[in-house]
Amino acid sequence: MMHSSCNSLARCSLPLASLAVALLASQSAQAATCTELLGREIPAQAIGLPTSGAHVTAATPVAAGGSAPQTFGAYCDVSAEIRPVDPAAPAIRMRLVLPEQWNRKAMMFGGGGYNGTVPNVAGNVPAGPVDQPTPLGRGYAVFGSDSGHVADPLSPGSFAWNDEALANYAHDALKKTRDTAIYLIEQRYGAAPERSYFAGGSTGGREALAVVQQWPTDFHGAIVLYPAYNALALDLQFGRITRALAQPGAFPSLEKRAALLEAAMQACDKLDGVRDGVISHQAACNTQFDPARAKLNGKPLRCPGGADTSQRCLSDAQIQALRVFNSPIRFNFRLASGETHYPGFNTWGTDLGRPGEGLQLVVNRLGLNTLQPSYPMPVHGTGFAEGAPYHSGFWDEWVRFFVTRNPTFNSLTLDPQNPGPWQARISELSLRQDVNRTDLSAFARNGGKILMAHGSSDQLVSTRATAEYYERVRRDMGPGKTQRFLRYYEIPGYGHAASTVFNAAWDSLSALEDWVEQGRAPRKQVVADSVGVPGRTRPLCEYPGWPKYVGKGDVNAASSFVCVQSRKGAR
Repeated sequence: MMHSSCNSLARCSLPLASLAVALLASQSAQAATCTELLGREIPAQAIGLPTSGAHVTAATPVAAGGSAPQTFGAYCDVSAEIRPVDPAAPAIRMRLVLPEQWNRKAMMFGGGGYNGTVPNVAGNVPAGPVDQPTPLGRGYAVFGSDSGHVADPLSPGSFAWNDEALANYAHDALKKTRDTAIYLIEQRYGAAPERSYFAGGSTGGREALAVVQQWPTDFHGAIVLYPAYNALALDLQFGRITRALAQPGAFPSLEKRAALLEAAMQACDKLDGVRDGVISHQAACNTQFDPARAKLNGKPLRCPGGADTSQRCLSDAQIQALRVFNSPIRFNFRLASGETHYPGFNTWGTDLGRPGEGLQLVVNRLGLNTLQPSYPMPVHGTGFAEGAPYHSGFWDEWVRFFVTRNPTFNSLTLDPQNPGPWQARISELSLRQDVNRTDLSAFARNGGKILMAHGSSDQLVSTRATAEYYERVRRDMGPGKTQRFLRYYEIPGYGHAASTVFNAAWDSLSALEDWVEQGRAPRKQVVADSVGVPGRTRPLCEYPGWPKYVGKGDVNAASSFVCVQSRKGAR
C-alpha cells in the first residue's frame, strides 16, 4: 500500500516531502481562534495518503451544556471535506470538535455498516456508560468521518462503483481523516496531541484494528467492540445464511424465534449457576442445546413430524436454516487475505428477533428482521419494522456493487463457497476488506494498548470470530507479550450494539486511559445492564472466562459472580 504524501498517485522524493511537512508544522505553531479556522486549507502534503488536499467548510463556536455527569465545556464545531484524487470520487466529509479546555488528547470514532454518515463526535464511545463524561466532556478533541461517501438509503453499497471510494471505505479514509484532524488540532491549539485513541464497534471495530495494524504509531490505544475485522469472510457467511433462509419454509417468524430463545433460556440459563435471564456459559450451551430435541415448557420445540404447524414450534426446514447460522462456512477456494472460513454464530440463546417495540425493533432489524430473503431483496421496508434480514441486505449490496458491479444481479444465485467466475474478484477484495494481521509488535512497542469486547449474543458479527483473532494474536506474538497490551472480554447476553436481554454499558475509556497513561492494567472490570434489568452488573471476564454465580448473594450484583477460566463446551 502506498503511503505517499504527494497530491497525485506518483511518489515525491523523501527530502522534499519532509521539508514540506516541517514547513507546515512551523506554520501551525500559532494557535488560531475557532472562527479563523473557517475556510482554512489543509495541503495534500499534510495527509499521509494521496488526496487533493482538504478545506474547512464550517467552524462554529458552541456554548457549554449537557446534563451532569455528561456535561461539556464550550467547544469549536468544525466540518471539513477531504478532496479526492479522482474527480469522480466523493469527498470525505469529516467533523471535529475542539474544546476550549483541551486535555491535550485526541479521540477518533469509527463508523458502522457501510458507513456513509459522520459519527456523532460529541457523543460517547460505543457502549459507553451514561454516568461518566463523554470524550468531549473529558476535554478530548474528537473527530470522525463518513469514510468517503454519503449513504444512499436505497443502495448503501452503491458507492463501491468507484475504486477510490471503495479504498476509502476499506481503510484509506481512516488515515486521511486522522492526518487532517491532527493538522487542524495543531492549527487550533498550536500543539499536537500528546495521546490519541480510537473507538469503534462493528465496522468501527474493524477500523480500530486497521489503524493499529497499518499505522501503529498514530494511536496510543484502541477500544475495539464487536469488530468485523474479517469483513469479506463475514460477507460470504452472510451469503450462505441468506441462501439457507431463502429456501421454501425455512424462514422463522418473530414468534418462532421468540420460542427458540425461550427454549434456549430454559435449557442454558442455569449453566452459570443461577437462573437470572442471561446465558453466561455460552460455550456449554453451544454443545448441549439441540433445537430438534429441545423442550419448551416441557413440550418439544420441533413441530410434530417436522411440519410447520404452529408459531410456538420450529419445522425441520427452519431448524436446518438455523443450523446453518450456527455452523461455519469453509471456503472451497483461496482468499488472498489468508482467511479459510468464517465461524458460525451463537444461535442458541441469541435474540434473532421477537415481538416487541422500542429497542426490540432495532434488535429485530439487526437479527433476521421480518421478511424472507428473495429477489429483489426486500430490504427497503418502512423503518425497522419491515425488511429482509440485515445479513441478507448486506450480502445483496456487496454482491451487486462490490463484486459484480451489476445492480440487477440476483445475489441469491451466487454461491459463496463456489463463486465461479467471481472467485478472482472476491479474493482480490479480501485484501481490502479483511484486516487480520496478527503481528502488532510495532503498536505494542509504541506503548499501544487494546481493549476488545464482544457480546456473546451478537447476531451480526460472530463472537467466535473475534475469539479466533485473539487466539491468533496470542499464537503469533506469544501469550505473555499479548497480555502486556491486549485484553479481550466476552459479554453474556449482549447483542450487536443493542440488546433487550443485557444492554451493556462499560467505562472502557477510563480503563484505557489508566492503562496507557498510568500503567495500570485493567483489573476487575464491571459491565452494567441498561435495559434487560436496568442497573444490574456483571464482572467483565477475560476470554475464555465467564461469570459464574457463587451460590449466594444478589443475582443482579457483579460481586455475586466470579470469573471462571473454563474452555468446556464447543465454541
